[in-house]
Formats: sequence, C-alpha cells, structure tokens
Amino acid sequence: MIRVMVVDDHPIVRAGIVGLLDTEPDFAVVAEAASGEAAVELVAETAPEVVLMDLRMPGMGGVAATREIVRMGSVGDAAGAPPRILVFTTYEDDDQILAAIEAGASGYLVKAAPAEELAAGVRAVAAGQTVLAPSIAAQLVARASGIDRERPGAGSPGGDPGPGLTPREHEILGLVASGLSNPAIAARLTIGESTVKTHLLHVFEKLGVNDRTRAVTRAMELGLL
Repeated sequence: MIRVMVVDDHPIVRAGIVGLLDTEPDFAVVAEAASGEAAVELVAETAPEVVLMDLRMPGMGGVAATREIVRMGSVGDAAGAPPRILVFTTYEDDDQILAAIEAGASGYLVKAAPAEELAAGVRAVAAGQTVLAPSIAAQLVARASGIDRERPGAGSPGGDPGPGLTPREHEILGLVASGLSNPAIAARLTIGESTVKTHLLHVFEKLGVNDRTRAVTRAMELGLL
C-alpha cells in the first residue's frame, strides 16, 4: 500500500481527492491537512510516502511546507528519507512551478487532470520517478527556450559549454526527463542500476542540484534538454 497525505485548504475539494484515492486498491490515505503547518506536523505523526500538496493556502503555503517536509524527513522511515511531494494544484504559473520544484517537489500536476493521471502520478512519484503534467512540461521547455534566446549559443557546440556533461550523462538525464526510473534506464541502456546512479550523482554535482526533478529543470534552463 502507498501511504498518502492530502493537503488542501478547501474541505470539499480535499474530500473529493480523498474519495478518488480511496477507489484505488493500493492507496491508503493516512492523513488530511488544511494548511502547510498542519501538513508538516502530521508528516511526523503518520509517515506518508507521498504528500499531495496544494500550493496556495492560508498561513504556510505549499512551497514552504514542501521545503520543510523535505528538510525534516519522515519519522518512521529507517533511512530518514522524506516523503515524496506531488504538487496538485490549479495554478500553472512559471514561478510557482519552479519554486515548488526547487523546494523539493517530485512532481507537479494540475487539478484538471483526469483521475487516472492523478493515480498514475502518485504511483510514479512513490517509485522515485519525476512527474510533470504535459502543460507544465511545455511551460518549462518554453521558459528554457526563452532563456536560450536571451543567451544565444547557450548549450550549443559554438556557445557556452555549460556544465560539461558527458554524452552518457546527457543521455541518462534525457531518459530521466522522459519519466524513466533508474531500473528502467538501466534496462534501456543495458548497464547496471548502480552505474546509472553514479552517472546521476555526477550530473547532480555538475548542475549544482540535489535531486532528479531539479536536475531536469536546471538542464532545461541551460538549454541542455
């Protein structure tokens, strides 16, 4: 069972999300929160694997709550790893998207998404994958393209060489951006999963990031994807 917390300040909306999740046999909603502060407190008590996080709420918003949850980790997890945060909101503002990802969110879906997309997103995030709604991915690509136009030659052979990713690192980063997990990447490239992890650690270091989601968005910003 995937343990899920739902964070949304609108009671009816929250109840609807919980109702959708309850129809999935492999989900268990272990907590509900109406604010960022309550979410941070309940994470320590209920140890969810995935937190569905709204962004705009009274008091502590979703970005601040995401940052705090990622920082504190999940009590009860032997590895001390925090739950994965899947932003689920009506807002598609570029700055909000990047702020949430930079805070540590593993995915970003909009509430207009169909129920099956939400369920698939929860499962993917729980499995360690990155999830971006198509409209969100398109915005990030457009934003990255805008940055490229402001910096002609960025990411191109004749321009700024950027962080100097090797061809294999670039290939693996592209597969991460397409939503593949480490085992799936290893199978696709016929290499060991430990090799994939090593390459990703090098990518993180070169891009100055700490996770897969931010690596993808940073690569887009630099015109590498």
